[in-house]
Amino acid sequence: MKVSGFTFLRNGSLLGYPFIASIRSILPIVDEFVVAAGAGEDDTLDQLRALQREEPRIRILETIWNDRMAQRGFVYAQQKMIAQYGCGGDWAFYLEGDEVVHEDDLPAIRAAMERHLDDPRVEALVFDYLHFYGVPGQLAVSPAWYRREARIIRNTIRSYAPDGQFWVVPSRTRSSRFPRAAPSGGRVFHYGHVRAAARMAAKCRAVSRYWDQAGPERFDYGRIDPAALAPFHGTHPAAARDWLAAEAEQRFALDPTYRPTRRERKHRLAMRLERWLGLDLSKRHFTLVR
Repeated sequence: MKVSGFTFLRNGSLLGYPFIASIRSILPIVDEFVVAAGAGEDDTLDQLRALQREEPRIRILETIWNDRMAQRGFVYAQQKMIAQYGCGGDWAFYLEGDEVVHEDDLPAIRAAMERHLDDPRVEALVFDYLHFYGVPGQLAVSPAWYRREARIIRNTIRSYAPDGQFWVVPSRTRSSRFPRAAPSGGRVFHYGHVRAAARMAAKCRAVSRYWDQAGPERFDYGRIDPAALAPFHGTHPAAARDWLAAEAEQRFALDPTYRPTRRERKHRLAMRLERWLGLDLSKRHFTLVR
């Protein structure tokens, strides 16, 4: 079995991504790691080259982003697929630049790939998500935040990412579907919403241009429904600890003037239904194989 890891990046340092920690976190279980590195204005490419000298399994594909593409994040789909098409493994393990895997989960993830390698029903492997918000000791837990997502895809089937985040599998007709998936036994620690607030505002401005939107001048983590938050009691991945200490926000305060939006009030109701009925009402971009 051969396993490829991959991601895409542009201005990772400038926008506060823990991308070195992300890559390092799965190096022990991949045979190669492919990075589509977009031309930017910071030292991201230099950091990747330094890591490549240390770890020759890393392969860098230098790319140019189409800054005129403002259609629903399609430029992210383009960059993700450039990296994925460079993968030669049986499985392709995708991590975004702000996602890190815990070292305790690596044996289970590797075992899941081995177990399902020869089962054509399983096209992808699904991870449980921990979305950190505001500070490293706090999670966003409402159904607005997907609880599970496919991050490993079988690299011998046709698949593509319509907006970069998730995969669809084309059928023989014109329609497409989400991949059929099994649990990976692993967790993804998503740190995108604990980066320093100034970097978060810069990231939002950078992303919004590709969605034909205007980004904020500043970002306030405190403007959120407190019912959507919960404390985190576990341990963080070893690969991320230095970044969390140096780059993550360490203070959090709710905005006392903030009033939950209509969407957040709907999520409050959804969380009550989840507790009463034992449901998960968050979005899914996969179909579990039973």
